[in-house]
Parts: sequence; C-alpha cells; structure tokens
Amino acid sequence: MFTGIVQAVGRIAAAVPQGDGLRLVVDPAGLETADVGIGDSIAVNGCCLTVVAREDVAGGARLSFDVSGETLRCTAGLDGRSDVNLEKALRLADRLGGHLMTGHVDGVGTVVSFAAVPAGASTSAWDAGSWRLEIEAPAELARFIATKGSVAVQGVSLTVNGVDGPRFHVNLIPHTLAVTTLKALVAGSRVNLEVDLIARYVERLYSTKL
Repeated sequence: MFTGIVQAVGRIAAAVPQGDGLRLVVDPAGLETADVGIGDSIAVNGCCLTVVAREDVAGGARLSFDVSGETLRCTAGLDGRSDVNLEKALRLADRLGGHLMTGHVDGVGTVVSFAAVPAGASTSAWDAGSWRLEIEAPAELARFIATKGSVAVQGVSLTVNGVDGPRFHVNLIPHTLAVTTLKALVAGSRVNLEVDLIARYVERLYSTKL
C-alpha cells in the first residue's frame, strides 16, 4: 500500500528489453535506500514494482525492477529514460498524508490543459501560484472520479476540484510542483491514474445483484 506522497524524484537509467517486458533500472536520487531490499515494493510513477536487484553506488543504490508486458500495456512512462516519482511502501506506523493506494494503475489518462491559475482568480493564499491541471480519463474510469474525491496522477495523491464528463481537474500548489514530476506535463502527456479504492468497492457492492 502507498499514500501518494512522493518521497523523491528518481530517473530511469536503463530500460532493457526482456521477453515481452523489460528490466527497469532506476537511479533513486534522494530516496533513502538503506532499508530497501530485494522483494520490497516501490511505487514508480504510481505503479507498484518489486525490487529484483540493487547495485550499491556512491550515495545510495540503483534499483532494478522486472516490468511485464501487461504492466507496460496499461501504464505510461515506464519504457524509456525519464524522471519518475518514487514512494516506498507504507508501514503501519507511517502517517497517512495522502490517501490509501494500491499502486495498481487503473488506466492512462491524457492531459487536456495545464496552466497557471490567473492572478486574482484564487480565493485563498494557499492557492497562490498554483496550476490547474485538466485530464481526460478513460470512459470506464470516469464514474469513479468525483468532485472533492481523491485520485492518483503519476503516483501523486490529489484532490479532484471538478468533474465534467470524463474530464476532471485538480489544482497543484507550488510545493507539489517542486517535489514531483508533474511540473513537466504538457497538453497531450499520458499519465497513470489510480482511482479511489473505496469508490471501486462501493461500485461493486451497488452493482452486485443477490
């Protein structure tokens, strides 16, 4: 389990074809890796991956993951050199700063627009300098996304500010922009989405006919 609070921005150092998938090697940059071992789970851009090897280097360790063809099919941004959001798996004693996430990407959305909130348009000092991010979600996921609900974008826990059909928008404050990869998004970017876990169970209960 994860919370969507990004702990570091790393970089994919290599993506080597392997069967129908690939071996992903990640330079974790500022992520503390002293307590990371083989078999541990790390969320990479919101996708839960298992550490299969580690290479100790100055200042930390490079982590390797095996990514299946199925994972590549339903995610974005794991097949080439790029910056990635990283989060270690949640411990029971950790603070739950975001919302409960499984790291199982539900689908890939497309950025519709990403622009700074105009000066004077914000209603609070907290929003000063924020950016508005609008995303179009796959039709099958849209029903799970609700205003003031939670959604994960590239592994970042965010609050939905509004919904219009399959599209939704969120506001990103300067801190979020500074500590994640979201600042690099542009119209047309593909992003990993994970909908709220509770919404999925509510939908299942509602649709089940006894």
